[in-house]
Amino acid sequence: MENIGVLMACPMSFYLEQELDKRFKLFRFWNLPQKNEFLIQHADSIRAVVGNAFAGADAELINSLPKLEIVSSFSVGLDKIDLNKCKEKGIRVTNTPDVLTEDVADLAIGLMLAVLRRICECDRYVRKGLWKGGDFKLTSKFSGKSVGIIGLGRIGLAIAKRAEAFGCPISYYTRSEKPNTNYKYYPSVVELASNCQILVVACALTPETRHIVNREVMEALGSKGILINIGRGPHVDEKELVSALLEGRLGGAGLDVFENEPEVPEQLFSLENVVLLPHVGSGTEETRKAMADLVLGNLEAHFLNKPLLTPVV
Repeated sequence: MENIGVLMACPMSFYLEQELDKRFKLFRFWNLPQKNEFLIQHADSIRAVVGNAFAGADAELINSLPKLEIVSSFSVGLDKIDLNKCKEKGIRVTNTPDVLTEDVADLAIGLMLAVLRRICECDRYVRKGLWKGGDFKLTSKFSGKSVGIIGLGRIGLAIAKRAEAFGCPISYYTRSEKPNTNYKYYPSVVELASNCQILVVACALTPETRHIVNREVMEALGSKGILINIGRGPHVDEKELVSALLEGRLGGAGLDVFENEPEVPEQLFSLENVVLLPHVGSGTEETRKAMADLVLGNLEAHFLNKPLLTPVV
């Protein structure tokens, strides 16, 4: 397989990059100053693309690679891959589900605690020597607060189970009611937001879920409500979020993702009721290695004519 051309869309994992280099003919797309010329020159040798949550395979890239057979995503999300174009051309697509579920769910709970108990602000309070001048202000309890989850897939369910351990009543919104759960279902996001204190975004990003959390949803969540986003940045109307937080119409937010990463609205930097993370939901050594192994396993399975480990298309 050393002669099979694999295009890596952007830097994502040193271990994955090393292993791809050992097993395939690896091209690092981000290092190429003349990308269009490169694609023309190597159009007939690239048979696989490896992408992630930041860069994948859009229609333009797919059309420029006539020998492309598989797109393997180092991510569970598929919003950076033109799935319709892949189906049209018979290109296989894989992702990395399950292996990152626990880490992302852990982080969602961590964000809830960090926002409500002001953990980051407390840390700064101690480091700045302010404790010597008096105790830190009282914060808000997490245990027992109602949690509403948009998207009750693998990650949504894992968040629900963790929140249940804190005595939190769980409700959810999905396109249709789930048959095998006792959680309260709401047929709209606005109704869900009206009936919970913490709203968590954990669904896939599609054209339908873009800005699924809009001004109306934020108004329903209210001035004491907390928004947690571990999905994708475009799930939330970021301009409306900034306004709601600045004007006190929303109680707080814990955000691991943003609309135009790595750009983050600077108005959020001074808000102590907001916790900002640099899209690290799956960012542990253990999980990133497992994700990389899944990418490698899918590529090898494809080129050895074996069943894919995690097929999407």
